[in-house]
Order: sequence, then structure tokens, then C-alpha cells
Amino acid sequence: MYVVPPPKRPDPLSGSTDGFDALRIYQTWKGSNKFFLHGRFIFGPDARSLWLTMFLIVAPVIVFCIFVARKLMNDFSHHWGASIIIVAIVFTFYDLILLLLTSGRDPGIIPRNAHPPEPEGYNGSAEGAQTPQLRLPRIKEVEVNGFTVKIKYCDTCMLYRPPRCSHCSICNNCVERFDHHCPWVGQCIGLRNYRFFFMFVFSTTLLCIYVFSFCWIYIKRIMDTDDLSIWKAMVKTPASIVLIVDTFISVWFVGGLTAFHLYLISTDQTTYENFRNRYDLRANPYNKGVVQNFKEIFCSPVHPSKNNFRAKVPREPALPARSVGGGFVGPNMGKAVVDIEMGRKAVWGDVGAFLDQHEGQVSDNDGLNIKDRGLGEMSPEIRNTVDAGDRAGIHPRRASWGRKSGSWEMSPEVLSLASRMGESNPTGGSSSTLRPT
Repeated sequence: MYVVPPPKRPDPLSGSTDGFDALRIYQTWKGSNKFFLHGRFIFGPDARSLWLTMFLIVAPVIVFCIFVARKLMNDFSHHWGASIIIVAIVFTFYDLILLLLTSGRDPGIIPRNAHPPEPEGYNGSAEGAQTPQLRLPRIKEVEVNGFTVKIKYCDTCMLYRPPRCSHCSICNNCVERFDHHCPWVGQCIGLRNYRFFFMFVFSTTLLCIYVFSFCWIYIKRIMDTDDLSIWKAMVKTPASIVLIVDTFISVWFVGGLTAFHLYLISTDQTTYENFRNRYDLRANPYNKGVVQNFKEIFCSPVHPSKNNFRAKVPREPALPARSVGGGFVGPNMGKAVVDIEMGRKAVWGDVGAFLDQHEGQVSDNDGLNIKDRGLGEMSPEIRNTVDAGDRAGIHPRRASWGRKSGSWEMSPEVLSLASRMGESNPTGGSSSTLRPT
């Protein structure tokens, strides 16, 4: 199992990109997925639950073959007894293959954008302070089969989600035709694996019914052979009783799930849409009728994946510098800054800490320059103000950082210093202008 490590970054100063070009997409994947066999299989972050699911399937079949099917082999002529074990084993392998096809493939992940999309009406050639800030709309409207459907902007993937697409908070990916995230298979269920998910649930239901039925057949054989009541026959085969209870409970779970998804397929809904009552008050634009809905799920070719996890990471060209006053902002700009590298949102405090670190370095250098030039060039009043600010831990560059956002009030120390510097330099030769940042 491959867990994505922090990607190695090239050194722009030395010009070395060794190790970065050799990285593949699955090694720098920003989602929460786990990869196996060098990106050939992709699982969800809860892929360990697969071991529990496989145990719940394989363990009852092993008990059934040893304690029930093996003893029924002699009760059926013409080698029909051996077919009971063969069918159980083949059916189990078929069920496990469907489980792997469901959990180990791309469910329909939409690749993330490296940068936010440009809003409509934005002219990339218009740069400068006169360029107005354009905000990306949170919701857009598109037409699907004659119906108007709203699509949302995803801040994490920096794209507008296609219709029926949703962002899975567990896998941290946008998935096409998102149905749900199944913890039993450890994977999202979406456009590319929904068919295999339904077949897995349905085949598991049939396997439970198969084991349940032959356990009762074995108990009936004991009753007829030894002329015993049903209770005494059940006491003679405790393994059959355990299997009957286990498969009875399992049938209620997987059988009910099969019936529910048969209803969803017939109405062309997803679990996510059904739980949110999307089509209770309006028509479903995707419903083509029962027959066509089943053909779309089971007879249409599997959509190709939009991700080549084994491909090398492409080198992105450097972005051109843009002026601060122009450009566009995302729908959530102002509330948080999107951390593009990690796919998370950083609060303004993180940005403030970053600026505070670099501003502190500039402030220290400014202090050294003042000391190097000497305070003798300043008037006594200004020298006293600077000394008092240094002793109090106040710096004229940072004295206004304590104000609230949007407030233009400055501390008294800064105002006093500005007025005295203006008085000491009446000609306006080199006085500095203080502006709030």
C-alpha cells in the first residue's frame, strides 16, 4: 500500500529539477487516497475496512464447506454433492473480484485545477490598477435535457462541478455521479464503479441465500436419517445454526441494500440525491424510463478514467506577475486564503504570521541602519520618541497591526512620530508618507 508522502520540490535557485520530473501523479496526489502496485490500484483512506469485509464473506463460506457441504456430498448421486462445494467456492471468488473492482478503481475522480478558472468577462491582457476585481460566482446554471440545473464551485479542486458531481469529504476528491462513500468497500461509489458495486451487493445477497438454504437442507437430512425432531437435529449441527443466524442477518442488510438500489436505478437517482430529496418537488432531468435507466447502468461501456496516475507530473509554466489592484478573486476570497499546495484553507492568522516573520526581519534591519547612522541626525524630540517605542516594543511599521480590519485608526505613537517628522522637515525633502497597510 502506497501512502502519498510530501512531494519533493525543485530548487529554483540552483535550477535543479532532479527528482521532481521523475515523480508520478500518484506520488503527488493531493487527495486522501492510497495507492497500490505503483498507482495501478487506488483505494480510499479507509481501505483497511476491506479486510473486515473479506473476512465476513470468506469465513462463513469456509465453515459451510467444512461442516455442511462436505457432509452433503454423499447424499447426492452423480457427483452433485461435489458441485455444492464448487459453486460456493466459485461464487465466493466472483464476489471478491467484484469487491476489488469496486474498491480498487477510480470511481470517477475529476482532476483538480492548478489555478482557479478565469471568470467570464475577464480580459487577461488588461493589467494594472484600473482592472476591476472580478469575483467567481458561487453557483452557475446549466441546461440538462431541457431542465435548468445549478452547479457549484469547489474551492478545494478549484473547478465548477459537473452536474451530479459532489466533493467527498473522506477521499477529498470531486467524483462524477457521486452516489455515496461506502465504508465497507473503502471507496467512493461514483460513475465508474457503481455498476460493480451493485453487482457486488447483489451477488453477496445470493451467496447468503445459497448458504442459508443448504444449511436447512442439511438439517432436514439429519431429521429424515435419524428420525429426530427439528430441535434435536439442530443440536447435532451447531455450525449450521451459526451460519443460519449469520446469513439471516446479512440478508436483511445486503438484501435491503439491493432492493433500495434497484429502486434508485429504475428512477435514475443516486443515494446522495435521494437523501437530499432532490426530485420530490420537481422532475428528474436524468430519468429516461425504467428500461433505458437499466441499460445505462449495465449495458453502456465504462467511462474512461480522467486520471493517469502513473503518468509523470507535468511541469507547470511560471505564472505572469499581476498587479495587486487588478485580476479576480474566488467566491470565498476575503474569508480565507486557499492553500493551493495542500488543498486546504488557511485562516488570515496564518498569513499574518508569515508576514509578521518577514516584516520582523525588515524591521530589525531598519533598526540597525538607524543605529549605524546614529541618532545625532534626529532632533532630540524624535530621538526620545524612537527610544521610547523601542523600549515599549512598538515599531512604527507594526504599530497599526493591532487595528481591526477595515479601520483606519492608528496608534498615538505613530501619529506623534509622523507629526514631529513633518515639523523637523518643513521643506518636504525626504519625509516619508505613512499609509495603512
